[in-house]
Amino acid sequence: MTTTYRIAKGAFVSSLGFIVLLTGCSAGDSKSVSTTAPNSPTAPQAAVTANASNDEKVTIEYWQYQYPAKVELITKLIDDFQKKYPNITVKQSTFPYDQYNEKVATLVPAGKGPDVINLYYGWLPKYVSSGFLQPLPESAFSEEKIKSEFFPFVETAKLNGKYFAIPTAVRTLALFYNKDLYAKAGLDPSKPPATWDELVTYGKKLTEKDKNGQFVVEGIAWQPGAQLHHWFRDALIYQAGGKDISDDRRHILWNESPAGLEAFKYLIDLSLVHQLGTKDFYNDDITAFKGGHAAMNIDGSFQLGGLGKDAPNLNYAVAPLPSYKDKATQVSFWANAITKNVQGKKLKAATAFLQFLTSKEVQEQWAEKVGELPAKKEVALQDKYTKDEKLGPFISQLSYAHAHYFVDEKLERDYFTQAVDEVVLNKVPYEKAFDDLVKKTQKLFDDYWAKQDKK
Repeated sequence: MTTTYRIAKGAFVSSLGFIVLLTGCSAGDSKSVSTTAPNSPTAPQAAVTANASNDEKVTIEYWQYQYPAKVELITKLIDDFQKKYPNITVKQSTFPYDQYNEKVATLVPAGKGPDVINLYYGWLPKYVSSGFLQPLPESAFSEEKIKSEFFPFVETAKLNGKYFAIPTAVRTLALFYNKDLYAKAGLDPSKPPATWDELVTYGKKLTEKDKNGQFVVEGIAWQPGAQLHHWFRDALIYQAGGKDISDDRRHILWNESPAGLEAFKYLIDLSLVHQLGTKDFYNDDITAFKGGHAAMNIDGSFQLGGLGKDAPNLNYAVAPLPSYKDKATQVSFWANAITKNVQGKKLKAATAFLQFLTSKEVQEQWAEKVGELPAKKEVALQDKYTKDEKLGPFISQLSYAHAHYFVDEKLERDYFTQAVDEVVLNKVPYEKAFDDLVKKTQKLFDDYWAKQDKK
């Protein structure tokens, strides 16, 4: 699907209602090519912006995956951008999600495809090592500026000493819970579980089964391939006193202390031992929660929009993740980047578009209309967001949020779900499944860094 947007007169439409973005996960492996990115410009930021509006007419292409709500919002933002820059036309192209990485791998190395691309942060190492992207222009996105304005986890977009992408919004994980089901089970809806033990205790009280032992209501939705693999790496391990990876991003540290195995076992036992939920109940976790068939769910802030739109009568609340020895949550983001072959007037226009997408005004719209959290500290920490009953619990966790460094997001997720299945379905001992998971994941990192070290 390809659409070209030109300047539109009249006020920018500011009421879209809440909408939802998909979680980040890789649709497949990208083909690898070896290409050197062009140098970033050195002109002052003001000059970049001015030239973008005063130069001859230029068209840039923006790519994202084909998700109607996201396309709708970006369409309106493109209209607004073109009012400010009448000589820039932004052509938006979208593709089915499962074809997205393949399209990038095929067309970008050939000098075709987008100038600006929207991608999941977990894809960045593969995209950068494959030569798909160029560093962000330092004139507009200097290291000093990024570090002072954005939350620290944006550092995951820094590779080989340079930033390759910048987010408009971020998301953390929190506990969604059904207040009506809480009340039905005799639980106080104003007091969600705050610890690992309480999560299990609450879950048992909330679980309902029929006479055949089949779930009617899950105490907690349990979908390892959705958000639970993120919960494991960036929350449970840290909460148990461990750490995800080394500071140099080369070594998996899950087995460096008892914390990794303890976190792995806790997550599996929610289903296997405590029987609070099961994989694929009502198809997936969010469907079960929306329909009132799961009393609790570990999920991201990006779900706020979908719940408001698809389940407007659902009486639910949000709370920070239950903790153990320490507090922790996962953070992730979709970011925008400039592809490797963009130069000259197109680079100036692409830079202006990225500046617009990361502006305070756009980030506020994103928070209020999408439910995503602003990526800039000054925007996210405003009272109107921190005190919001839905957004506030997510924002309150940003100071202790972690973003795993993916070298292959799809395979890392697959390895985790396979390890869980080994325990649950094949009765493999926890220790063996966990040890195999660590070894397979570490090999991915070893192979990735071996290639990087040769460059």
